[in-house]
Amino acid sequence: MNIKQRFLLLAMLAVMPFVSEAQTAATFTNPLLANGPDPWVIRQGDTYYYTNTMGNRLVLWKTKDLSQVREAKPVTVWTPPATGPNSYEIWAPELHFLDGKWYLYYTATDKANFGDNTRYVFVLENASADPTTGTWTDRGKVNTKYTGLDGSVFEHKGKRYFVYSAYVGPQSVLAIAPMQNPWTLQAGKEVTIATPTYDWEKGGGRQILEGPEFLPGKKGQLFIVYSASACWDDNYSLGMLTADQNADLLQASSWKKAPQPVFKKSEANSVYGPGHNSFTKSPDGKQDWIVYHAKDAATGKCEQRSSRMQPFTWNTDGTPNFGAPVSTKKPLPRPSGTSK
Repeated sequence: MNIKQRFLLLAMLAVMPFVSEAQTAATFTNPLLANGPDPWVIRQGDTYYYTNTMGNRLVLWKTKDLSQVREAKPVTVWTPPATGPNSYEIWAPELHFLDGKWYLYYTATDKANFGDNTRYVFVLENASADPTTGTWTDRGKVNTKYTGLDGSVFEHKGKRYFVYSAYVGPQSVLAIAPMQNPWTLQAGKEVTIATPTYDWEKGGGRQILEGPEFLPGKKGQLFIVYSASACWDDNYSLGMLTADQNADLLQASSWKKAPQPVFKKSEANSVYGPGHNSFTKSPDGKQDWIVYHAKDAATGKCEQRSSRMQPFTWNTDGTPNFGAPVSTKKPLPRPSGTSK
């Protein structure tokens, strides 16, 4: 090998690692967190705040790049009291910014008598600009009509609504109520808007609709995307309710249920039980992303659920197209506008 050939070879070797690092920096692979059931994300300016079920505390992650949330430092912002109605099984936290303050909604039960009969949604308040700092004030139990879980909040046309999964008889249904303030529902206004009716909503030996999340459509529709069947069922999936933007959202007849799941397992991609989602935008606001949990294997258990994210598109009729849950081996481009 002459001097010129050696020089060219050295130049090629010097460039190859640089190209590989650049390619790696431009993509990511799921999962976001290996232990990430019930993930929730809210974007505030150029910052993302992420949380998921930890079971015994509430934890927030703060990051500029949601695809790299695992590199952020988890901050425990609240631990439950030793006794009382919100002392055990701390599930499904959601962080919302309402009326200039932060609110953390979460599900809990009483350690002394735990179970579905004492499970409710509770809420904390924080006036700090950054929810990973400051003091969280306990605003108590949300005054829902039934016991239940998975409370969420959305606003439409200047009105604020609370949706949750209510325990009614042997099943979990979806209910909605107008809000008087961030921790209080208007009395006597709660309405059930969906019950389990399809076989895919009755997996795992239970009849369950849970994890309702609001999504505005592209052509005047309003969507509530929910999780169906028991969390241990490998066919756990997402269903969808649709209402017109001008409809009375407190009328059950305003909400129409899709007959098939809109996001379900992919055996080809080794993704099972995808569900309990949230929605967010890319840093530049140009892309829509769904954040959800799923399992890598058909275990029949409500365990080893990791959090994941992928972009979604819109159909010509204005409905969301979530596609199939992607393999954890597939590199995805980082959200558009993310600082490299």
